[in-house]
Amino acid sequence: MLVVAGLAGALTLTGCSGDDSGSAPSGTDSTGTAASSGGSGTGGSGTGGTGSTSPSASTGLEGSWLATTGGKAVALVITGKQAGLFATGGTVCSGTAGEEAGMRMIHLTCTDGNKQRTTGMVDSVNGATLKVTWSGGLGKESFTKAQGGKLPSGLPTASLGS
Repeated sequence: MLVVAGLAGALTLTGCSGDDSGSAPSGTDSTGTAASSGGSGTGGSGTGGTGSTSPSASTGLEGSWLATTGGKAVALVITGKQAGLFATGGTVCSGTAGEEAGMRMIHLTCTDGNKQRTTGMVDSVNGATLKVTWSGGLGKESFTKAQGGKLPSGLPTASLGS
């Protein structure tokens, strides 16, 4: 159950994604009041009004990415230039993600001192899969994107109960 709670928490964090330009959270107006979801769709696409795209979004990194590595569930959440990683067993890491010298990189610092995922180079990313090679000894790790705040199919759940 801890795995499900951790992954649900990670997915909840990305539900508030947007730019950090000081605008109100998605779904609220500038006073913090919930915006109407009805209407003719004359509002924008919700990109913050500036038309700019974060470096992570433009490189396809932004979103919630899930993996099972070494028998542990791992959630990598990237919003703008910020990155967070959560793994069963209590690993919590935070850092940055984006373009560096023409390469897509992820830099993390973990609260428990774990150095396996300190620096990661993105080997490939598309709408469904993110492949990262970590320099901290873990090596290659493949993530599946969580679509619409839902867990992807095919994740192991037998030990989580029903």
